[in-house]
Amino acid sequence: MAKVELKQPIVDEIAGYVKDAEAVVLVNYSGLTVEQDTILRKEMRESGIHYKVYKNTMMHRAFKGTQCEELIQHLHGTNAIAVSADDATAPARILAKYAKQYPKMEMIAGVVEGTYNDQAGIQALSQIPSREELLGKLLGSIQSPIANLARVLSQIAEQQGGDAAAEAPAAE
Repeated sequence: MAKVELKQPIVDEIAGYVKDAEAVVLVNYSGLTVEQDTILRKEMRESGIHYKVYKNTMMHRAFKGTQCEELIQHLHGTNAIAVSADDATAPARILAKYAKQYPKMEMIAGVVEGTYNDQAGIQALSQIPSREELLGKLLGSIQSPIANLARVLSQIAEQQGGDAAAEAPAAE
């Protein structure tokens, strides 16, 4: 069996992950200890993100003809990819958190919702809160005026109720 035939399943695996992905982030993981990498992988797995180290040549072949083709220019050194099919900002957010803890690790570039982002773009995306956080803030801002209205109406009712109770004994 030729070497190309042995490597094709790996290329197909990578291509399958990036084909319909919301976000693909390329990261240089050099300098991480095994313990640090294990912690990172665990959090990635819990967030539903596929994080794996592949050979650059395999990623190069898999990225050709896909939305990730612009990442090919960054395929040198020790690289891994983080792929999320659901959350567009989760890989960048988690990797940025670990890049702060482990300065040797760095995000290189990424493709989010079909758009190429360089290192600065990925850093900016990492600052965006998760979907759940944004929905919570939206819900809070929607509830705030309603809660304020309820408080005002309650105070008005108490004042009018208190005035009516004070006037009732005087009328007798």
